[in-house]
Amino acid sequence: MKKLLIILLVSVAFMACNRPSAAEQRRAEKHVRDSIALTEQERSLTYYQSQLDLLMPQVDSLLPLFRYEKNEKYQDHGYYVATGRDGLRVMVRDDGQLPILMYRNGQRVESAGGEAVDRANHLQILMADVHELEIRIRKTSLEIEKYQKRLAR
Repeated sequence: MKKLLIILLVSVAFMACNRPSAAEQRRAEKHVRDSIALTEQERSLTYYQSQLDLLMPQVDSLLPLFRYEKNEKYQDHGYYVATGRDGLRVMVRDDGQLPILMYRNGQRVESAGGEAVDRANHLQILMADVHELEIRIRKTSLEIEKYQKRLAR
């Protein structure tokens, strides 16, 4: 019986030496999770950049139809401004976040039609999409850096 107990203890000790510790297993599992997350973030970044590459030619084709105005002292954001044939002044914020602003003879106009308004609406949507993609690209790039640092340890 003593021999059997000794053999059992030796075999358990031998198995414990060959088996990775719980801490090592958790570290390996965390490494795998971080590798997967890094790959997902890299795919997301590639997607966001490709979407931005698709939108920029559209933005670039519209911008020459507007002039950019920004008072550096008082404004955080500038405006792309187009003037319609009927004296309508249409303004789109450079990040596309606010509704377009329309003025005729210095008075705010709530609704108007025409080519300038259509272009402004299109530019506003594009600028909002570009702004959102730029934010996502920055956040995703930071996530990639975080996972790369974790995996380098």
